[in-house]
Order: sequence, then C-alpha cells, then structure tokens
Amino acid sequence: MSMLHNTSSTFVTTGAIVSAFRSCAAWIARMIHGYVAKVIAHREYQAHLFMLRSFTDRELMDMGINRTQIGDGLAEAAKDRSALQEFRQRQSLMS
Repeated sequence: MSMLHNTSSTFVTTGAIVSAFRSCAAWIARMIHGYVAKVIAHREYQAHLFMLRSFTDRELMDMGINRTQIGDGLAEAAKDRSALQEFRQRQSLMS
C-alpha cells in the first residue's frame, strides 16, 4: 500500500509543462508560417504586376484584359488566393 501512495507529483507537473511548451511552440510556428505565406503572396503579387505592366497594349488585348484592369484584377485574385490559403490552414488545424 505504501507503493500506491508514494507517487510523485513532479512527473505530472513536468508533463503539463512539456505539453504547454509544445502547444506554445506550435502556435508560434503557425504564426510564423502565416507571416511567411503573406510575404510570399505579396512578392508574387508584385512580380505579376511588374510582368503585366511590361506587356504592350496589344499583348494585353490578346489575353483579353485592358491596361486599366491590371491592378484591380490582381488585387481580386490575391484576395481569392489569400482566402483559399486561410481555409486550407483552418482545415489542417482541424485534422
């Protein structure tokens, strides 16, 4: 009976600390991942904007867009992509 009552609480406390540390580390990793994804998306947006602005009016017409549609079209596509990435991130957190 002395063996059953001789349990140490340090093992439980250490486990709780390790669990809390892992949860905190996972949260920090998700935050960093989200920040990096946003930076990459912004750089991609800038590259596409630069590329489209370098086309002639004739090349843009061949693609079916007007020069005045470049900024708005890319902004809308960036919002859609960002929403899709956030949805995928939420799905990965749930599983």
